[in-house]
Amino acid sequence: MSNMRKFWVMIGALLIAAGLFVPTTVQAADDTFKVGMEAGYAPYNWTQSTDANGAVPIQGSSEFANGYDVQISKKIAKALGKKVVVVKTDWDGLPPALTSGKIDAIIAGMSPTPERRETIDFSDPYYTANLTVVVKRDGKFANATKLTDFKGAKITAQLNTYHYDMIKQLPGAIKEPAMNSFPAMRVALDSGTINGYVSEVPEGITAEAANPNLKYIRFSKANGFKTSPDENVSSVGLRKNDPDKAKINAALATISESQRAKLMKQAVAEQPSTSSDGNWFMTIMKQYGPMLLRGTGMTLLISLIGTIVGFIIGLLVGIVRTMPKPKRAGRRGLLAVGQWLLSVYIEVFRGTPMIVQAAVFYYGAAQAFHLNMDRTVAALLIVSINTGAYISEIIRGGITSVDSGQFEAASALGMTHWQTMIKVILPQAVRNSLPAVTNEFIVNIKDTSVLSVISVSELFFSAETIAGQSFQFFHTYLIVSAIYLILTFTISRLFRIVEHRLDGPKDYNVMNNQMQVETPKIG
Repeated sequence: MSNMRKFWVMIGALLIAAGLFVPTTVQAADDTFKVGMEAGYAPYNWTQSTDANGAVPIQGSSEFANGYDVQISKKIAKALGKKVVVVKTDWDGLPPALTSGKIDAIIAGMSPTPERRETIDFSDPYYTANLTVVVKRDGKFANATKLTDFKGAKITAQLNTYHYDMIKQLPGAIKEPAMNSFPAMRVALDSGTINGYVSEVPEGITAEAANPNLKYIRFSKANGFKTSPDENVSSVGLRKNDPDKAKINAALATISESQRAKLMKQAVAEQPSTSSDGNWFMTIMKQYGPMLLRGTGMTLLISLIGTIVGFIIGLLVGIVRTMPKPKRAGRRGLLAVGQWLLSVYIEVFRGTPMIVQAAVFYYGAAQAFHLNMDRTVAALLIVSINTGAYISEIIRGGITSVDSGQFEAASALGMTHWQTMIKVILPQAVRNSLPAVTNEFIVNIKDTSVLSVISVSELFFSAETIAGQSFQFFHTYLIVSAIYLILTFTISRLFRIVEHRLDGPKDYNVMNNQMQVETPKIG
């Protein structure tokens, strides 16, 4: 078997093997209540590895979600005659997930602010929480008791929340840029980058319990933040004119204030432990090892299939873009249009970030065409198409690097363009392009991290959850960095072996393949 044939057999085997792990897209049944939440904002919601304490499954994952929001979701779902399935989504992705039909409701401690009411509807409140400021226990502002005690303090809050607007009620405080998540703010506070952040009391309790260096300020009613009724409550986010809104409000009305307080107290008690036995590596791996393993598998799956399919796309596009102009005017015009369209495809996908492509493709397709695509399938398509745009230029460069005399020689032998490509040019072009293709594979392994925008549970998305719940940012990302390094190093070495195989023997002598003609002896 020739080296080139071995290469294609290997590509086919990898594609088939990877395809076995592609999750089947199954539409949620009508009896499923799909709830969107971060599943990383304890005690409201968090991720865990088992269904202990009444946790519910997370869609497209082997993990479970629990917390106050989850327990409220279960009561609502019971009233609707449905079962809860949590759709784990980043905070900024919750509204587009709702409006595009990816989820049925947002139950994630979201306040019904006027800005949000412009795009989505809200139920009656299901929890009311007072605001606080989380500070360092031994810091300058640890003894604050009223809002006027924060003069000169560097204060921040979560992005796209009303908490950030509340900083203006702290006279003399320095308003720092908003941050994306509470875990990130806790780390910034513990490191001294900020002096405090605005939060809700339940989150403050969690922060204080998780990190002995932090504490939340217990304001009296007279000395605390002044908020409107819509700001300090959490409501269920719904699509405009949702037919189930009345049923949801009726279900919430059956939950008394004492029951709600009991559920929150229970959530605070059951949230994931952040204590460590001294060995941080073993603690993280014991509690979150399966989550890291699944995230690593998803990263490898998406990057592998994306690179293989992208290579095939790039190969076909590269061949078409290097085809000679036909003699007939009609075919020449058709080829010109095809090459122009392929050029547009290449420029669009190479000229825009993959994170933008993923958001537009996943949420935009659902809103514009009502195409409810599985997020893993969407990720595979995005990575494949994006990779194809880059590899097509790599292959085109490999084809044009082959000496033009070989094209002329093949033509003189009566070969068609396709035969010339398959038998003469592509074996050399692919071999010359293999280092660049290897680099694309390695880039894809790292770039899958941007797919967190559509909440694909790859390695980085899993790391965000773990870091947010364990509060061990440095340790978690150190482990994840090591995993990425192992993956890229292994892939690089494997492709070096493939390159060596395609090189052929070093001692090849062309004269050994010539016909040996023996000169006849005379006489």
